[in-house]
Amino acid sequence: MHLEVAERMLDHIMQHSRHSRQWWRDALAGYVFISPWLLGFLIWTAGPMAASFAISLMEWEVVIPPFFIAFKNYVNLLKDPLFTLSLSNTAYYTFIGVPLQLMTALFLAMSLNLKVRGISIYRTMYYLPSVTPTVASAMLWLWIFNPEFGIANAALRVFGIPKQLWLLDPNLAKPCFIIMSLWGVGGSMVIFLAGLQGVPIELYEAASIDGANAWHRFHYVTLPMITPIIFFNFIMGIIGSFQIFTSAFIMTDGGPQNKTLFSVLYLYRNGFQYFKMGYASALAWVIFLIILSFTLLQLKFSKRWVYYETELKM
Repeated sequence: MHLEVAERMLDHIMQHSRHSRQWWRDALAGYVFISPWLLGFLIWTAGPMAASFAISLMEWEVVIPPFFIAFKNYVNLLKDPLFTLSLSNTAYYTFIGVPLQLMTALFLAMSLNLKVRGISIYRTMYYLPSVTPTVASAMLWLWIFNPEFGIANAALRVFGIPKQLWLLDPNLAKPCFIIMSLWGVGGSMVIFLAGLQGVPIELYEAASIDGANAWHRFHYVTLPMITPIIFFNFIMGIIGSFQIFTSAFIMTDGGPQNKTLFSVLYLYRNGFQYFKMGYASALAWVIFLIILSFTLLQLKFSKRWVYYETELKM
């Protein structure tokens, strides 16, 4: 009897050992497969982020050795009027520009969702601006908004409106950037288009049978079904708007009167023009925390208005 119990225990131990070795082999294989991404993340993302946070706790002007000052850079940010102004400019661009971008992209997607001849050509034409290099786009819009020979003023003359200074006018400079951002909504438009084509046609047919007109079908069928797409584009739009840099750097360099001094442009100035690397790193972390806060806030409130087909609503 004791011998049988011992044999069973031995068999159990052997099986457990085989399962354990198999588990370790599978785990090792998994880590080997993800090692390129893992190493890239540690070396090129997590590592620089940790270094940036460490630098933000120092005063370092590149040409002199850094020394530790704790959170003094963050305290100085609160007293910096240019930092507050850059945040204000970025918030203006975000809270006005992003909703307009979403509405424009959705309108274009719905227009390009029609079954008409040559629709693929129109889709390509509206998508191309979004893949145009940012520098090339900035140079193009510089010519468009040129006060002397730009297309924008030529269009105004047709309607008898006097010419505008556009990017040279403190009151028009930020709206010019918002107008320019609407030209590049092709990426969001394509995502909206994919979402619209995923809406079941049966829902539209049922709504039509019930007497719903075009507005009712859009409001009660289309919008609820594409809320995940709206949410995704909204989050990506906010993240992108807080990172506006290249166009502002090329077209206005923050002017006129710092009206287009956006947060990342101010970060660049401190880091690579004034060589205040510690202060610039603190700026980067504050911008990161602001973007993270907005994203988490939207994730929290998304449960109230975003509908997923896989969810069961009680």
